[in-house]
This record gives sequence, C-alpha cells and structure tokens, in this order.
Amino acid sequence: MTRALELARQARDRGEVPVGAIVVHEGAVIGEGFNQPISLADPSAHAEMQAIRMAARRLDNYRLLDATVYVTLEPCAMCAGAMVHARIKRLVYGAADPKTGATGSVFNLVQTERLNHRLEVEGGVMKKECGELLKDFFRKRR
Repeated sequence: MTRALELARQARDRGEVPVGAIVVHEGAVIGEGFNQPISLADPSAHAEMQAIRMAARRLDNYRLLDATVYVTLEPCAMCAGAMVHARIKRLVYGAADPKTGATGSVFNLVQTERLNHRLEVEGGVMKKECGELLKDFFRKRR
C-alpha cells in the first residue's frame, strides 16, 4: 500500500484525483498506475485500470490469476468489473468510497454470486493515510 500511496501522490501532483494502485503476482509488482483520466482524456484511465493493463501486458495474459490489487481507494464499478473479468484473486484497498464504491460501500460487484468469479477483499489498510490524501486534495480544490 505504501507504493500505491506514492503513486497516488504522483496523480495529485498532476492535478488528478490522488488514487494509486499496484498489482502483485508471486511476490513481485507486475503493474502499477495512478489516476490519469484528465491528462489522458480517457474516462477509463483510473489507477486500477492502468495497473491491470500493465500487469496483463507483463504476463501476456488477460487473466491475472493469483494476483492481488492494492489500491488507495475502494474501486468503482468499472474497476471492480475489470478485476472480476481479469480473475484477480484478492483486492486490498485503503479508504472506503461511500459514493461510488463497488466492493461493499454502495454495492459489491466483486463478491456477488451473480457473477462467475469472486475476489477476496480486505478494506481499510492504511485507511487514514489514504483518506487524508484524498481529503486534502479536495479541500484545496474547493
């Protein structure tokens, strides 16, 4: 999560919402990313999507079996759906997102029995640090 926070700060420094993510497979970081939808003019350029894309390229496989995603903010529906499709094994996130969180806060796409894959989820890891980064960012923008 420490590396994900470093990436979130990179997003903040570029004027993006400070969210960072990494993908770990067999003990190694194989993907990382931070929010870039504004700078890339791409609504899908969330931190998780960037990290998942990099990991898939590195493994040369769209399935990321046995991988863990660490992200500073609870994923949205788009990112949660991508994790299900990629067959991510585990998700670890920092701050909950009570407005758009799709892994338990608003709805839970990654553990619904309606889909054919479910992730293990652990929330609240370094939640204070992750939450403060977001609060400070939005406080300065208002």
